[in-house]
Amino acid sequence: MARKRFDDSSCSVARALNEVGDWWSLLIVLQAMYGTRRFVDFQQELGIARNILGDRLNRLVDNDVLRKVDVGEHGPRFEYRLTDKGRDLFPVVIALRQWGDRYNPCPDQPSLDLRDRRTGQPIRQLEVLDADGNPVSVRDVMVPEDSEKQEPGATRRA
Repeated sequence: MARKRFDDSSCSVARALNEVGDWWSLLIVLQAMYGTRRFVDFQQELGIARNILGDRLNRLVDNDVLRKVDVGEHGPRFEYRLTDKGRDLFPVVIALRQWGDRYNPCPDQPSLDLRDRRTGQPIRQLEVLDADGNPVSVRDVMVPEDSEKQEPGATRRA
């Protein structure tokens, strides 16, 4: 069965998952955030098959999450570097890490201690904030319906 694509979906989450939604892609992005750049290093860090890694790296390059840079002085040698679009996935990766630490922690190891490089202070839990900077939960937000689909003023909960 072919995987469904969401290129034409009105849901931005579905469209984003087209680009980085499989687990290998996000793990590659995470490794790139840690500073991994070379194919062999991604493969070693992730234990991923070469063909799958090549496919995911190509897809991430095609989707402008990574860029492939020739850094060879004596022949081609390539590195993969995060683009602005890739770096903008940082809060997504941190949110997934924090969620995983809370609900699926590694039983044999402590959670990764992320700290601000400048101050040395721990990174706070990510929160969704309203326009005034107050935390909100899924119960506090709504998605206004498209006026063509429902009566004017009708809304639905997120």
